Amino acid sequence: MLNYDKEAEGYDSSRGGEPRAAAAADAVLGLIPEDAHRLLDVGCGTGIVTRRLAAGRPGLRVTGADLAYGMVRRAADRLPGAVVLADSRRLPFPDGTFDAVTSIWLLHLVEGPAEVRAVLAECARVLRPGGVYVTTVDKAAAHDVGSDIDTVLARRPRRPATDAAETVAEHVAEYGLVPAGEARFRGVGQGRSPRGTAADLRRGWFTTLRPGDPLGERITARLAALPDQDRPRPDPEFTLRAFRKPES
Repeated sequence: MLNYDKEAEGYDSSRGGEPRAAAAADAVLGLIPEDAHRLLDVGCGTGIVTRRLAAGRPGLRVTGADLAYGMVRRAADRLPGAVVLADSRRLPFPDGTFDAVTSIWLLHLVEGPAEVRAVLAECARVLRPGGVYVTTVDKAAAHDVGSDIDTVLARRPRRPATDAAETVAEHVAEYGLVPAGEARFRGVGQGRSPRGTAADLRRGWFTTLRPGDPLGERITARLAALPDQDRPRPDPEFTLRAFRKPES
């Protein structure tokens, strides 16, 4: 798991920066009802998407929440007075506070089904009846774009996907939420290159292999044999799912 306090300073530039944030925010806003007045962005990170949610809908009052102090500090620079340090499993807001709740690139980071349920339960709790929850799903799968890199990576053991779309839908149904839409957007600047993928693999990203594992070394060697070592392959396409909390 990354240390997000340490990663905060260079986090955006390593993950598509403003173009990816713009694509994400546009897609999210397309699923938020026009009459929404208050939105909570859970796991807001550096606030790069959160700020665009606020700017893209002037009548929407947006609040960001994140557990990592370094991320909150960056987000507060972008949205002064609108970001709180908070655990997504215990949000510091009364029931039914928000017309919309979002969690963008959060659920895939949560450790295990029980923790995911805790996050989703809180998102549902602070959502008012009639409100909409929007989240990214299937993040890891989005990076498999059918490239030569993906062919090499196919042998790696994968971590269970805590943000699998159907699993998320089942969990939120337990808290009374019903499907309300879907959208997709490009992860601009997120295409993998062989050299970059090998470096990520050595750090233990997107796999259960420990650094130095023989299988990991064999996969790394195959990545090193691919052509165009620094050419990014196609960008991933991310998926958003929306869920509505029915009126009482």
